[in-house]
Amino acid sequence: MPVEILTYGALGARLKISPAAARSLAKRRGLPRSLSEDGRALVSVDLAEIRYTPQPPGRRQAGDGAQLTAMIATLRAEIAQLEARAAGHRADFEHERERADRLMAEVLQATAETTAAREATARLEGEVAALRIAVRAGSSNENHGHSARRVGHLAASLVEADRKAAGG
Repeated sequence: MPVEILTYGALGARLKISPAAARSLAKRRGLPRSLSEDGRALVSVDLAEIRYTPQPPGRRQAGDGAQLTAMIATLRAEIAQLEARAAGHRADFEHERERADRLMAEVLQATAETTAAREATARLEGEVAALRIAVRAGSSNENHGHSARRVGHLAASLVEADRKAAGG
């Protein structure tokens, strides 16, 4: 069949569809369009190439509405399930966050105690080294009295460190 130049109304009448549907069909198919002298749109179309069978509008719309309503109900139920699942995950997250905060506080406390113990150990080791040097240097009465005081001080430091380590 040869190419015909039709208005949207004429194309719609030939295909048994509305002029708006004919215009939409022409746009979808990319048919060449032009304007007539009176300002109306004209479409160049080969009707043999267009195999268009319109569906009855009443049946299609009613069926689509029922399907859409069913899909909306299904999606709403799915959203409710996802929200419930998200709330459960949120509760788990909050619980784990609190647990992590408690563990972090314990780690910081243990780190502080370890640092204090290392400092006390270093101080006590220094005192023991000083006593050893004093003992090697000689054992005069003056030196002996000083060493005895240092030993007493060392013993008191050990007892204090032991009490701190025991938690009392």
